[in-house]
Amino acid sequence: MELRASTEQSFEGALAPLACKPPPAGKAAPFLPMSRAEMLALGWDACDIVLVTGDAYVDHPSFGMAIIGRLLEAQGFRVGIIAQPDWQSAEPFKALGRPRLFFGVTGGNLDSMVNRYTADRRLRHDDAYTAGGEGGKRPDRSTIVYTQRCREAYKDVPIVLGGIEASLRRIAHYDYWSDKVRRSILADAKADLLLYGNAERAVVEVANRLAAGEAPHALDSVRGVALFRRVPEHYTELPADDLDSTDEAAARKPGDTVIRLPAYEVVKDDKEAYARASRVLHREANPGNARPLVQRHGDRDLWLNPPPIPLSSEEMDAVYDLPYARAPHPSYGDAKIPAWDMIKFSVTIMRGCFGGCTFCSITEHEGRVIQNRSEGSILREIERIRDKTPGFTGVISDVGGPTANMYRMACKDPKIEAACRLPSCVFPDICPNLNTSHDDLIRLYRKVREVKGVKKVMVASGVRYDLAVRSPEYVKELVTHHVGGRLKIAPEHTERGPLDLMMKPGIGTYDRFKEMFDEAAKQAGKKYYLIPYFIAAHPGTTDEDMLHLALWLKKNDYRADQVQTFLPSPMATATAMYHTEVNTLKGVRRGGSEPVEAIKGLRQRRLHKAFLRYHDPENWPLLREALREMGRADLIGPRPDQLVPFSQPPGTGLGKGAGKGPGKGPGKGRGQPRPEYRPGGGQRFTTKGVPLQK
Repeated sequence: MELRASTEQSFEGALAPLACKPPPAGKAAPFLPMSRAEMLALGWDACDIVLVTGDAYVDHPSFGMAIIGRLLEAQGFRVGIIAQPDWQSAEPFKALGRPRLFFGVTGGNLDSMVNRYTADRRLRHDDAYTAGGEGGKRPDRSTIVYTQRCREAYKDVPIVLGGIEASLRRIAHYDYWSDKVRRSILADAKADLLLYGNAERAVVEVANRLAAGEAPHALDSVRGVALFRRVPEHYTELPADDLDSTDEAAARKPGDTVIRLPAYEVVKDDKEAYARASRVLHREANPGNARPLVQRHGDRDLWLNPPPIPLSSEEMDAVYDLPYARAPHPSYGDAKIPAWDMIKFSVTIMRGCFGGCTFCSITEHEGRVIQNRSEGSILREIERIRDKTPGFTGVISDVGGPTANMYRMACKDPKIEAACRLPSCVFPDICPNLNTSHDDLIRLYRKVREVKGVKKVMVASGVRYDLAVRSPEYVKELVTHHVGGRLKIAPEHTERGPLDLMMKPGIGTYDRFKEMFDEAAKQAGKKYYLIPYFIAAHPGTTDEDMLHLALWLKKNDYRADQVQTFLPSPMATATAMYHTEVNTLKGVRRGGSEPVEAIKGLRQRRLHKAFLRYHDPENWPLLREALREMGRADLIGPRPDQLVPFSQPPGTGLGKGAGKGPGKGPGKGRGQPRPEYRPGGGQRFTTKGVPLQK
């Protein structure tokens, strides 16, 4: 009870609770309509709101458009969905007619560029969020393209952007795929409003105020909203754009204040200015103390209100208890949607993450405050899965969220939580103010296992092992009941240099968890294995760091089948490091910033990936060459303590190595070359990629 109260009481009274009203005629639609025929069957002559998404429409709370659509329906609005429309003309965007209030536009559950391209900027051949897993059903920068087409279809209808693509591109941002700093997506899309983060409360307020006749530009008081507006005269501007200042606009002043970030026209060319903007944005992320931000774009000011207030457990329950069909829209027939198949027997129990890993953008979207569902809501959803989801065999594939084991964790003191500006609650050490009890989670696991018809409950979300080692009882419960042979875990590296820049614990913490895991498996009479995940080419990682990691892998007899090369996703702290070669975890000022090595060259990125797959003969020529250049030819040979052999198996090592496993031909794993933009031809709105440096 103490954990529950501390999370919610810190924001008590901040806003009225998120309310739900009966839908039109008191009955929810079986699915939100995707056609005029479905609208007519519901007795609608028009939609109040039309949602446009880059994903196939699956009416399930793991899909953002389903949550937003059902939530707005519960406010009494008539909501339609246009999923993955043909973007070559405006006609598909007229399929449901002119919405009475607004278009809501999102790229989908993933940023469209992350969805469509690999870390090496190669076109992916598939799409997990499309029927049949087929690629090419959404354009590059889907949010921008869809917005343009909505404007062409009905130019006087307001357009509201949301979803992760808009959220993580809300200010001027580095775009890895074009290798340049782009304007806020709100400027490029020419939409009216942008809602960032988990926007349930914001979208309800926006919809109701637009329905009451207010104009979009008047909605400048809604938390989690970005829009273009002038700075009110009574506001005091705090100059974070002064790079000679060490204060970075951190000092608080009385009255209404707004922090001025370096302008787009400055950050697009000045890397230290970009690093400052990124650092300040991440600092102003706590909804308990964040201040508005403003950034100049040409002759206009982009205004960002403070982040949304986290939802209480009661509000989370209301969102997840909405009448989802829990299935893909019938128009897809029997076509498989891989993302749906992956999650249809899983349950989200919480949102948010206070880990602060720099390569991850969860915090920038969902926030650091953990938002929890009640036990009752979780158990009701499991019963619905049991009773309504075809193919259920008694196995719940996951109970978790962004992490597996932060459920009900929170700061012990609401006042400290509301005032804190630290980017992580667990780095460099676990904060003494953090309550790390796993008792609520253990009790939940036990209740889930008792649900009639449930045979096995898996935990597939990533376990935060630095928290888990604080609770031997949790590790025992996890291993005894919730592991299916292998447990994936993410130490990410072994060396202190890159780990510090990732804000991850040292490998010694992983070793302690492994000891506890192995002992629990032994006591349970099980033969279980840990599968560690590592990142190649993260900013601040040297060739020597990767060599030491490879030697650790070989010593511990780990052979990674799949490896991850660092992908500079929008707004992540590590992306700012990659672009600017500045450590944004420390103070940024002109000439006084700490440098960080960024791994940008194609050969070095391949080498770092090859170290992770030291056992693959395809990588041995590259590794031998690198070891000789590093003065470590002593590691070439047949002994167990040597990394790669002298000899090469016939027919191997003829390619470029670094992850080209057997049987991976074009279109399988390696990706396709990115198509060039050809005006008037196919692949419209596709931006030509920038090749990696040799």
